[in-house]
Amino acid sequence: MPNSEIERLATSKKNTNWKKWGPYLSERQWGTVREDYSPDGAAWEYLPHNHARSKAYRWGEEGIGGISDNMQYMCFAWAFWNGNDRIIKERIFGLSGNEGNHGEDPKEYYYYQDSTPTHSYMRMLYKYPHAAFPYDLLRTENNKRTRKDPEFELIDTGVLDKNRYFNITLEYAKVSSEDILIKATIHNIGDLAADLHVLPTLWMRNIWYSDPKLKATVFHVTDNHLKTIHPHMPEFNMYCDGKPSMLFCENETNTEKLYQFPSDHKYFKDGINDYLVDGDKTAINPDKIGSKASACYSFTIEPGEIQTVRLRFCDPNLKDPFADFDAIFAERKAEADDFYDDFQQDVPDEDSRHIQRQAFAGLLWTKQFYYYDVNNWIKGDLGQTAPPASRKNGRNAHWKHLENADIISMPDKWEYPWYAAWDSAFHCIPFARIDIDFAKEQLLLFLSERYIHPNGQIPAYEWKFSDVNPPVHAWAVLRVFHIDRSQNGKSDFDFIEKAFHKLLLNFTWWVNQKDSGGNNIFEGGFLGLDNIGVFDRSNALPTGGFIEQADGTAWMAMYSLNMLRLAIDLAEERPVYEDMAMKFLEHFLQIAAAMNNIGKEDEDLWDEEDGFYYDVLHLPNGYSFPLKIRSIVGIIPLFAVETIKESVFEKLPRFQKRLEHLMESKPELCDLVSRFQESGSEGRHLFSLVRGFRMKKILQKVLDEAEFLSDFGIRALSKYHKANPYNYHTPQATFTVAYLPGESDSGLFGGNSNWRGPVWFPVNYLLVESLFKFHLYYGDEFKVEYPSNSGNYLTIIEVAFELERRLIKIFQKDENGLRPVYNNYPKIQNDPQFSENILFHEYFHGDNGAGLGAPHQTGWTGLVADMIYKLHR
Repeated sequence: MPNSEIERLATSKKNTNWKKWGPYLSERQWGTVREDYSPDGAAWEYLPHNHARSKAYRWGEEGIGGISDNMQYMCFAWAFWNGNDRIIKERIFGLSGNEGNHGEDPKEYYYYQDSTPTHSYMRMLYKYPHAAFPYDLLRTENNKRTRKDPEFELIDTGVLDKNRYFNITLEYAKVSSEDILIKATIHNIGDLAADLHVLPTLWMRNIWYSDPKLKATVFHVTDNHLKTIHPHMPEFNMYCDGKPSMLFCENETNTEKLYQFPSDHKYFKDGINDYLVDGDKTAINPDKIGSKASACYSFTIEPGEIQTVRLRFCDPNLKDPFADFDAIFAERKAEADDFYDDFQQDVPDEDSRHIQRQAFAGLLWTKQFYYYDVNNWIKGDLGQTAPPASRKNGRNAHWKHLENADIISMPDKWEYPWYAAWDSAFHCIPFARIDIDFAKEQLLLFLSERYIHPNGQIPAYEWKFSDVNPPVHAWAVLRVFHIDRSQNGKSDFDFIEKAFHKLLLNFTWWVNQKDSGGNNIFEGGFLGLDNIGVFDRSNALPTGGFIEQADGTAWMAMYSLNMLRLAIDLAEERPVYEDMAMKFLEHFLQIAAAMNNIGKEDEDLWDEEDGFYYDVLHLPNGYSFPLKIRSIVGIIPLFAVETIKESVFEKLPRFQKRLEHLMESKPELCDLVSRFQESGSEGRHLFSLVRGFRMKKILQKVLDEAEFLSDFGIRALSKYHKANPYNYHTPQATFTVAYLPGESDSGLFGGNSNWRGPVWFPVNYLLVESLFKFHLYYGDEFKVEYPSNSGNYLTIIEVAFELERRLIKIFQKDENGLRPVYNNYPKIQNDPQFSENILFHEYFHGDNGAGLGAPHQTGWTGLVADMIYKLHR
């Protein structure tokens, strides 16, 4: 038996799959495209929260603090009932995009506190009120508010006043790969006694919807013992400590309740709810068998009192399942502490270690089972009602090859129980620090034939696989390769070679699809930046014509350099890739030359007077001009940078000869690409869209506290536009971009995303990475003013570290013991029951650092864990 997390990771890779069971349930499954069978594609409205308890899902399952196997055949999660709610609490409640005033938003408090990479130990905290949960108040009050109003949160309703709620800690500890100890610790922290029913629930995902032979069941053995029968799984046991009531129903849709349509089934998914809340004794199976079962524990918990529920879910039959329960739990917890203590040995302060460990916990808890067969979804299941005819030509109709059934790192378990490709690429960087195999598997997964389109496009996200995300996959492959080499002392060339061939397909797709003029200037459209521009770049422009995008072109320059570096790394071991290095060198030079103007002054993306990059709008009448919006769009050209040691060039003589030839024969292509630099570390060549002069001009704005530099990182839009909004007038309307430090007041993209001002981690992280590379070339002699106009000068690497400190500061306690992430919420900020538990939001207020957007967007904001790591190495 492995006695450390490191050994378990190694064992899991070889033979015993310690990762087979994990936190692979979403906190909600409804609201996804997969579960939407409406004729108009209104996914949020088709399966509302009020239907969730009665509707058996087709493609996945949900539950509070739950676990499942890696195919989600068997599921376990927690449910609670305080005796006052009109339904039992089986899932996290929140508002859809059309119900909230700032987009979709969970309205509960729950925190992922700990997890090891193999999930041998996991812990989360859920807060459940004593009083009836205020579903209607949250819905109606938020619906009344405008986009200029703050959101109305659970804490604003008053149900948590005087701490009248339960702190429920949910924990898991694995004895072996298929023997799991489960515990709930319920603490009444209020001033009154309160009733609580605790319902640990085991159920089977309904895979028998079209084939009864696949029926899976849970049945009662003794007072506290359940067994399972499943066609694809071994027999499992669930042992329940104490003497709970055992309640059984079926994971079947209650069609009569939802659709006034009779059913052949007698028991339904909502049976336990109806029995407990409504007293309907006919709703549960008296024979104690079904595909869903709960062990019901009933408590009256006094103020300050703690109650504990213990369970064991395992394949072996045990005579005394709880004899070693507490000892093993303590052992797994100690091993988790040892794992992180070793990893964090260079992080000096406790608060930073606490933040980093919770960030890792959020990433690990947000791994989910994702099941989506687009062809079956479009044509419908055998024996089931056919989908609407519109589906054949509707959403994702061109992705019929896509067949996903995998564990994937998701952006969020509530708002996004589906993957987003560029989010996942960022997730792999912190994952690589603690589980390098998972990071590499994730990157290769998105390049597999079940994901990548035959034309080479990487699927963007479930709502529209054909949308265009920034091409960061090659960058992530390169970073994970180098992290792996640094940590393990060897190079996994097989990994980058597998990735490289698929990335070639994707790169070619970009060149063929997004360079409409064939001039190495790319459009791209949405590119993940939502409403950063004056127009919605995903749709036809109200002016007609098209936009040549500074960011789209810069992303492709970055992509070219990433592929160049991958080819060079491969060529050191496998010389055949030297030709590919030359190919991507020329791609980069062509893009760099096009972006930086070859004799077409009116089309130049660089504005010499402002010292900044802008998008260029081309109108149908042939007139073109820059859209002078100071946004992250103009900073992204800094991301296209790579340095290569002189010693590497010496190993690649044909590559070096080709570069020298290009320098001599086509100097116009190489004008803005720096050559060999004797100063700096070891002698390097720099390949970049910008050299020192332009870099300093851009950084002058980036590091100006009156423009991009916030106390908490780099804003996505310059604060210059607060006093100077950008306006574009057409005969029909005026389009405006103004600085907004917080939530969006625009309805664009559902109103839930606002990159106009707030700080978000992925682009900040890429900027910091780029500054590290610039420093490798320019060295300590090259300094920039930081902040701008301060008279204080730092090296580029010192600036990079200062930006990381500002970003990390969002979560750290300040001199008053306050965390900026909670600046919008005084009670959460000042109450240690809340403030010690950290949420990693989607983005952050551009002026005060408060968390905004999806509050559990641990994925790309989890990059803070890597920032803490690098800052202390």
